[in-house]
Amino acid sequence: SPGRGSYDMAVEAEERVNKIRQKLANFFGAPDPERVIFTNNATDALNLVLQGMLKPGDHVVSTQLEHNSVLRPLNHMHMKGIIEYDLVPFDRKGFVDPGDIVRAITHNTRLVIMCHASNVLGTVQPVQEIGRLCSERGVPLFIDAAQTAGVIPIDMKSWSLAGVAFTGHKSMLGPTGIGGLVLDPGIEIEPTHFGGTGVDSKSLMHTSSFPHRLEAGTLNLLGIIGISESLDFLLKEGIEAIHKREMELLRKLRDGLSLFKEITTFCGEDLSNHVGLLTISMKGMNPEDVGSILDADFGIAVREGLHCAPLVHESLGTSPKGGVRFSLGPFTTEDDIDTAMAAMATIVRAKKRC
Repeated sequence: SPGRGSYDMAVEAEERVNKIRQKLANFFGAPDPERVIFTNNATDALNLVLQGMLKPGDHVVSTQLEHNSVLRPLNHMHMKGIIEYDLVPFDRKGFVDPGDIVRAITHNTRLVIMCHASNVLGTVQPVQEIGRLCSERGVPLFIDAAQTAGVIPIDMKSWSLAGVAFTGHKSMLGPTGIGGLVLDPGIEIEPTHFGGTGVDSKSLMHTSSFPHRLEAGTLNLLGIIGISESLDFLLKEGIEAIHKREMELLRKLRDGLSLFKEITTFCGEDLSNHVGLLTISMKGMNPEDVGSILDADFGIAVREGLHCAPLVHESLGTSPKGGVRFSLGPFTTEDDIDTAMAAMATIVRAKKRC
């Protein structure tokens, strides 16, 4: 257990964890590896930000693109009478206007928190410009990078980001149950849970030093090592090269599915500033049925429904049933895309015969 003993294996484990913090700090363009905090996932990291920073009377700006990992903590704290918040809309192409973010900021806005890319639309938001505008107004910007970490380069320092929440199991290619929060050194977050850290054990007060301040209990050492190994792979392959290839395959999928008048693709007209996912709906069919057929008959795994982002689907007009999301990765092949398009063609023909 890292940091819990003076025997060789514990010391080696702690040294390895610290090296991985440095690797992640470099990866995200963060200045201080001690501000790399390991969490269970991105949701855990986002809750840490919101519950560790916000006080009664604070105001938060976010967007209608958000996943429930942001929406639910905000709503919970609002229902408890702690905070107020505003959600700015997105346009028909799936992007938030940085000007709308600025106009939503008030005298008591404590922070802006938003997704880097939508998990429904795949659109990569202009967080670099938003970060600059927030910095000029003294408001910290935090991003949910669950969809982009590992496939879109992120530079906290040059983008004026206060923090990045990430998960290990998506484009980071790591195991489930591990994620993190990377913080700017100027950001102070109070602990939301308390316990053993291996630091200053004689005191009944939880340590105030980073990173242990926000890491109560034994770390997920295997998950942390898993992220480190996947980072080595990503750095070797080059995330820009991985992203380029994913987008070439996504374009092929988008073009193929767009041939069917029964299929609607959302925010797929222009695939610039996009990650490798595409959400569709099919006229006259429940998304859950489409997903079940793709899985049972063709061995294709898609995510159907509201994708834990209900406000996006309300805006798209696809609520309450949602849509069908195809997600691509570095190991997706052209044959996979051909199989998916052929499968959808079969479903369309079968529907016509009904």
